[in-house]
Amino acid sequence: MDVAIIIIELVGALGLFLFGMKILSEAIQRAAGERLKKALNAMTGNTFRSLLTGMGVTALIQSSSATTVMVVSFVNAGLLSVVQAAGVIFGANIGTTVTAWIVSLIGFKFSIAALALPMIGAGFIMMMSGKRRSRTRDWGEAAVGFGLLFLGLEYLSHAIPKPSAEVMHFLADLSGMGALSVLIAAGAGIGLTVLMHSSSASTAVIITLAVEGVIGFEMAAGLVLGANIGTTIDAYLASIGARTAAKRAAWVHILFNVLGSAWAIVLFKPFIHLVNAVAGGSTVAQHIALMHTTFNVVNAVVFSPFVVPFTKLVERIVKARPGEESMIGKLEYVAAPMMDTPELNIMRAQKEIADMAGLCGRMFGRFRELLDERPEDLADELEEFRDMENYADQMREELSRFLMDCAGHELGASSQVNIGVMMRMVSDLEDITDDCYSLVMLLDKAESRKLKLDPAEVERLGPYTLLVSDFLRFVQDNINGGISGEQLESAQRLEDRIDEFRSALRKKSRKRIQAGADVKTELLYMDVVRHIEKIGDGAFDVARALREMK
Repeated sequence: MDVAIIIIELVGALGLFLFGMKILSEAIQRAAGERLKKALNAMTGNTFRSLLTGMGVTALIQSSSATTVMVVSFVNAGLLSVVQAAGVIFGANIGTTVTAWIVSLIGFKFSIAALALPMIGAGFIMMMSGKRRSRTRDWGEAAVGFGLLFLGLEYLSHAIPKPSAEVMHFLADLSGMGALSVLIAAGAGIGLTVLMHSSSASTAVIITLAVEGVIGFEMAAGLVLGANIGTTIDAYLASIGARTAAKRAAWVHILFNVLGSAWAIVLFKPFIHLVNAVAGGSTVAQHIALMHTTFNVVNAVVFSPFVVPFTKLVERIVKARPGEESMIGKLEYVAAPMMDTPELNIMRAQKEIADMAGLCGRMFGRFRELLDERPEDLADELEEFRDMENYADQMREELSRFLMDCAGHELGASSQVNIGVMMRMVSDLEDITDDCYSLVMLLDKAESRKLKLDPAEVERLGPYTLLVSDFLRFVQDNINGGISGEQLESAQRLEDRIDEFRSALRKKSRKRIQAGADVKTELLYMDVVRHIEKIGDGAFDVARALREMK
């Protein structure tokens, strides 16, 4: 009976701890959503910058799993290279040690309930006083999450019974088995973290066990090393069914953590002596936190200079699927899975919308080249445009579904507004790809029906298409953020110039018909003019949506 009560108390305390961590993470993401997005944009820098980004984001949201899953998704969408992802993953391992320091520095210095209950009370007042989607409410919820986290830790420490003499004797025997003891502890750490899906939570449990005297420092160190391996399970799961690049990013995380833990296990005694020398007279909780941080910092320092060779090794291990490297003509959009990190989901959707805007620019740019080249056979080009247009259709369908799922989660006020705006942008961008495909179909129709467009009239389309191309480039350059009122006015002037050009070109075409020009050829010419103008309209609609972005 006593054992059953202990198990129930342990499960309840652990559940309260994990629930508090979940609330804290989600509330911080909503409250600091814009800053988080700016930090994530730094991923495209060098390895050191990526490392700092991964470290900062993970320290903020208290989850290296969330960070690495998000990175794998970005790589799957083609928005990050494997090399860039590696730097973020290295930093995420350092950022995840923050939880251990919070627990060690605050959690066991005094009664945690003395801190937890006032935080829950203050947070509740902030939640009630703030508007439904206000930042005050979000920070209040974060305070409640922090309080529940510490309250769960308090209950966890009370639920763990003091070890009996028999238990101490068994643990002493287990700890005296040399390298095998470390391997057993590491295996237990892997299992614990896989079950909990959080190395931060499992590390907090390990620290609690050590503080209560259930395990010694060396066994705790072995468990932490195992936890670093177990946390890779989420990245691996996120890569299932994804493209080869995403699988490689997941394996960067797996190999980095496994190889890092391997050297620490092989050199366990010297490593522990080093930590002991640095730790001095610190508490056992601080001792474990220091060991965790030292381990991850050393790994990042050792691996960072060799990030390119390391990713090359991963490429040799994870081979590309046959034909995947040449998928340009056979595009297939693979939607990334929804993560339990709402604000990061919004960021990922923005990145993929930027990719969609880039596709529009590439399609229209290729049409302009074909307009100049006028090849006699457009069959291959038509097939490639059809594949790109089908790809855009898939993006529209999957991104719209993804954004609808995001809207069902708790988000900040600005993110809720942005979801509706982003859904409109996805629709507008897909309409642009439709028109680009229609333009190439018109060129093919002209060739197949022997309708010879006047070279002089085709040349007059040059400045017209250049205006639209500039408009698409403006959209692509600003797609990841809002635009100012002045920029929208510039976009309006550009739209007006495109409309004026269209009217002038159509007027000249009508005059040519009156003068006896071939009607079918002129009607096809006016269709080309109309579709080009529609692309300009689509670009302006996206610009207006960007002005509404919060």
